Amino acid sequence: RMETDCNPMELPNNTGFEEDSDYRDFEGTDVKDMRLEAEAVVNDVLFAVSNMFVSKTLPCAEDVAYINVETRERNRYCLELTEAGLRVVAYDFDQTDDSLQTPYHETVYSLLDSLSPAYREVFGNALLQRLEALKKESQS
Repeated sequence: RMETDCNPMELPNNTGFEEDSDYRDFEGTDVKDMRLEAEAVVNDVLFAVSNMFVSKTLPCAEDVAYINVETRERNRYCLELTEAGLRVVAYDFDQTDDSLQTPYHETVYSLLDSLSPAYREVFGNALLQRLEALKKESQS
């Protein structure tokens, strides 16, 4: 019975340790993951803005990446992408302004929706076209 009581598979701490060791294995790739996340954000909405790209000047870290965006109204922003979401950190490419206290947005869609009426229109039209295409597909 003593052996059964000491079976490491039954110790509650064991699962915590395994999670920690798994986390350590991924620590080195977190930077790449946030950059990949930023690239995915850019690819998602690039069609609806004038220009958008992941900053090559500002450092990507474990928990942050920066995205430059120019709206169709020709306004430039630098966006910070973190676990908390996206927010404007400057009103130009590759800048951060610590005095800016802008709100976080859960999605790039809501952030751009708040910044750019032209984005909203282009995105809405693209959505309508996609719905029309799906409607035609389902009718054929």
